Amino acid sequence: MNTTDILVFIAYMAGVTIFGSSFFRKNKTSSAFTLGNRSIPRWVITLSIFATFVSSISYLALPGIAYLSNWNSFVFSLSLPIPAIVAVKIFVPLYREVNSPSAYTYLEKRFGSWARVYASISYFLTQLMRIGTILYLLALTINSIFGWDIATVIIITGLVVMIYSILGGIQAVVWTDAMQAIILIAGAIICTLFLLFSMPDGPSQMFRIAVENNKFSIGSFGTDLSESTFWVVLVYGIFINLQNYGIDQNYIQRYIASK
Repeated sequence: MNTTDILVFIAYMAGVTIFGSSFFRKNKTSSAFTLGNRSIPRWVITLSIFATFVSSISYLALPGIAYLSNWNSFVFSLSLPIPAIVAVKIFVPLYREVNSPSAYTYLEKRFGSWARVYASISYFLTQLMRIGTILYLLALTINSIFGWDIATVIIITGLVVMIYSILGGIQAVVWTDAMQAIILIAGAIICTLFLLFSMPDGPSQMFRIAVENNKFSIGSFGTDLSESTFWVVLVYGIFINLQNYGIDQNYIQRYIASK
């Protein structure tokens, strides 16, 4: 890594923090802090949901798995249309009607306060584990590029996100998510083109090597439930994404914040 690369990285981190924190002056009410006064554009909410869904686990770990094995993990993405349709038809109207920034208000109304408390604690513990994994994978990448200490990267990254989230509220979160989503998509496209056209014999060489080594396989279509077959991953993806779109606070709060 040269000086320019490091400066770009530092400038990006500083820019995201300053931009996210700039929403502080708009948070004059609790509604503004938690829902952005329900005036956030749809395209921003859309990109924010995408950026929430695509973490460093998706962006770094899954390509690594595909490189080592095949495209079996891609079946998880093939399951997305089913939960998405269910969310559009059932979950979004439901939560918009409940009109609460909490995903668990409905549970309290339907089953009592114990259901809300139980679901909230479970969500909190799940997010602790998820955030820990995401920050660790990010720190591993930064460590391999810059040689920086993993624990230091985790602490600094966590503090940066906490600062602009606390100061800017939901508006800071979704707008910075939208920025990051655009960078993620652009970066993936650039990396793909770079890899394809860096092959000595052009893109066809990469496809030829991949086919010869069965890299495009999406798994066995057998019925063995003890293996990661196409059907096992597909069913797993449907239920996990129903959970994401149906009860995850990360998504529900965005449903309500959209105008």
